[in-house]
Amino acid sequence: MAETLNYHHLYYFWAVAREGNLTRASAALGVTPQTVSMQIRELESSLGCALFLRDGRRLVLTENGRTTFRYAEEIFSLGRELGEVLTSGIDIDPVHLVVGVSETISKHMARKLIQPVFELGLPIRLLCREAPPESLLGSLAAGEIDVVLSGSPIPSSVRIKAFNHPLGECGVVLMASPALAARVRRAFPASLNGCEVLLPTGSSVLRWELEQWFASQDVQPVIVGEFEDDTLIGAFGSTGVGVFPVPANAENEVAAQYGVERVGEVSGVRERFFAISTERRAKHPAVAAICDGAAKKGA
Repeated sequence: MAETLNYHHLYYFWAVAREGNLTRASAALGVTPQTVSMQIRELESSLGCALFLRDGRRLVLTENGRTTFRYAEEIFSLGRELGEVLTSGIDIDPVHLVVGVSETISKHMARKLIQPVFELGLPIRLLCREAPPESLLGSLAAGEIDVVLSGSPIPSSVRIKAFNHPLGECGVVLMASPALAARVRRAFPASLNGCEVLLPTGSSVLRWELEQWFASQDVQPVIVGEFEDDTLIGAFGSTGVGVFPVPANAENEVAAQYGVERVGEVSGVRERFFAISTERRAKHPAVAAICDGAAKKGA
């Protein structure tokens, strides 16, 4: 018979997994790192598997750790929900939506695409997971995710029964800190030759299209950074280290967040957005809201 799960140990594990750091989690819990470490070791012993691997100073979840974290998220989410029900006296039955956000899609655009879910007039419980597209599609096939938001359709190499729901497309602009933007704007796009740029990693469709555009303009910028996370591109770009691409629909939001300005438009390059689900016609009310919202507003 399996040992009874100690939820106190599980809560400590969950806190560390959320923080990604033992010291920060210990401070949040109000206990010593040694206490937290001991509780996690006891949980690992009871489960019979390792939940974390140490990578330098970071704690990285193992495959079993990721599975345990998903269950812990659900368990403690239900616990918070129970507290809300008992406190308010109202029986809350929220619509649960698990969205996989691919690394290939801008986080600003992901937020815009998900926003219609909160306009349904229903109580919502949203869980967003970010990972490479192949990993998210595997979770979709396993029923762990309701919908995947991606910058590209299902790759032909991925054999799952799922459907692409096009959400729209938009242009791409290059942005930079005010001083760098003013300098590069003067003779754009020729001024990009030898200019420092920050780009998405080579695995993205946008990266390939940008390189094709640079070649068509006969410019060779200097790549000083490559990122999977577009929010990091914006953070570095705001310091003036390089010019970086932004979906045109998110230009105002990025400008306000990072204090950057438009350099110029990348003519002919488009970012495309897809919702991928296991349903040919979205029946989940929140997934349908994402698809319908994009159709009404345009991505």
